[in-house]
Amino acid sequence: MARRNIAEVLTGAAVLVVAAGFLAFAVAHSGRSSAAGYPVLAQFDRIDGLSVGSDVRIAGVKVGSVTQVRIDPQTYLAIVTLTVRDDVKLPKDSSAEVTSESLLGGKYLSLSPGGDTTMLKPGQSITITQSSISLEQLLGKFIFSVTSMNSAGKGGQSGGDQVGGNQSGGTQSGGTRSGGTQSGGTQSGGNQSGGTQSDGNQSDGNQSGGGGPLGGPK
Repeated sequence: MARRNIAEVLTGAAVLVVAAGFLAFAVAHSGRSSAAGYPVLAQFDRIDGLSVGSDVRIAGVKVGSVTQVRIDPQTYLAIVTLTVRDDVKLPKDSSAEVTSESLLGGKYLSLSPGGDTTMLKPGQSITITQSSISLEQLLGKFIFSVTSMNSAGKGGQSGGDQVGGNQSGGTQSGGTRSGGTQSGGTQSGGNQSGGTQSDGNQSDGNQSGGGGPLGGPK
């Protein structure tokens, strides 16, 4: 029984040591520890996903971290305070952009050094900034545009089918009227011809009969 208790105590101690090691590693790589460097300010319209402790990178390499995030009560812009390593000097015309690590990853601040010979001093601001892009808004706009295109395509096909049906109906109606006109003309002509022959026969008969009596007395 005593050996079993000792084994349980040792197992628990080992678990606590491993957990403490993971906690120390997470704190060391979270960027929330006090970072050495000079402070720089930047203003953004929106910084969705960016928070205190986020990385500040140049060409994908971490050179600092975000130390403070606040709102300007007059302009309602987000003011970000970041620290940059002392050995990294930023030109005055450098730019800052809120970028995503991946589609589902976190946000970090990407710096693009400019070509000015004057360097930023501690406490100065980066004037060229690009705010965070909302993936939800982009997906919503894409879905809306696709839906509008499909609706417009279906409407055009329906209009074309109706126009074709009207043209087909007009063709059949014209053919029916043409046939009726021809049939009526044929019957009328036959009746007129018969009437002409009959009148001719009667006229010949009358002329022949009248000649007989006239010829007798003579």
